[in-house]
Amino acid sequence: MIVKIFDDKQALAQAAAEQAASTLRKAMTARGHARIIAATGASQFEFLDALTSDRDIDWPNVEMFHLDEYIGLSADHPASFRKYLRERLIEKAGITQYHLLDGESDPLATIALVGPALNSAPIDVAFVGIGENGHLAFNDPPADFETDAPYLIVELDEACRRQQLGEGWFASFADVPRRAISMSIRQILKANEILVIVPDARKAQAVKNCLEGEISPLSPASILRSHANVTVYLDRDSSALLSPSA
Repeated sequence: MIVKIFDDKQALAQAAAEQAASTLRKAMTARGHARIIAATGASQFEFLDALTSDRDIDWPNVEMFHLDEYIGLSADHPASFRKYLRERLIEKAGITQYHLLDGESDPLATIALVGPALNSAPIDVAFVGIGENGHLAFNDPPADFETDAPYLIVELDEACRRQQLGEGWFASFADVPRRAISMSIRQILKANEILVIVPDARKAQAVKNCLEGEISPLSPASILRSHANVTVYLDRDSSALLSPSA
């Protein structure tokens, strides 16, 4: 695992976007297309802005998969990750090949449809974050490190739901859904490369736990240390609690 620390989230985002763009170009040079997994949430704003500003990427030949989605939200709800990805990635970049998770009608049918498509070929790069409770996608602690299913229906814990409220996606805690579709831990680890984008002071304790603590389902993102090709992008605030040698 490579850990890179920047003065602020803008510098972090630009550097991560440059690495992501390089990976996409290499994949398209080799095979004519690239396949990605995209994260959502407030932590990804600046990164996606920087990435979609790169007009030298052949975006119509990029196929995108979706990490997670709430169950029960409409596609036009302000907190919908389908809405987020359409507005912040798909439409801005011009991606024409994408697989969004519909958690509104029949989540099991969604999983049955998107899972096989996801596993039909290798993923070149996954963009992920780390939750305030250490979650990876919506795999809250204690996370399932064993299942091979591409997607799971999960129960969201209180810390996760409070993070979503704190980021301003919902009017009240009662409005935050209790269940979601999430890509599984093992599925995320199948990506050839993983870029972990984690700005902000509110993530500092989770970053310390996941990078310096035991690899454990209680710190779900700690499992990223078992992957051979992971780069973690931190800013001064999110890295504040790390030991000097980390």
